Amino acid sequence: MAFFAIFSNYILIPALISWSIAQVVKVLIEYLHSHCWDWSLLFLAGGMPSSHTSLITGMTHALGLELGFDSPVYAVGFVISMVVIYDATGIRRQAGRHAKIINQMITDLATGHPLKEELLREVLGHTPLEALAGVLLGLVVSQVYWLIFR
Repeated sequence: MAFFAIFSNYILIPALISWSIAQVVKVLIEYLHSHCWDWSLLFLAGGMPSSHTSLITGMTHALGLELGFDSPVYAVGFVISMVVIYDATGIRRQAGRHAKIINQMITDLATGHPLKEELLREVLGHTPLEALAGVLLGLVVSQVYWLIFR
């Protein structure tokens, strides 16, 4: 069956495993800080480690292992990885900073002001350390997957 071939895709599987591990680690880190399980973190962006970075790095490294690090497909994956990492640590991080400032402004306004007091999500992007952790997670998972299943 062609559909079930997706479950043996040596590029996709390590990328998805990397993403899943990153999301679970976010829940565990939050539990260590607050002693409360926040399962919503499984589906949210931002935080340690970067799941976007681990996903794209896992895919790109698997492409290199499968097709060769000199292949054009690996080069495309590498460029896309750089765009995703730049977005996570640059643009989305700045959007998170803006959300934090706007939230503070909403909080500081007098009660009864006509603004709707809906706070914005502040953790949107990643620090360079969070992105680096995602890169390392993606590399390790795709390498281990390759060694076990190839």
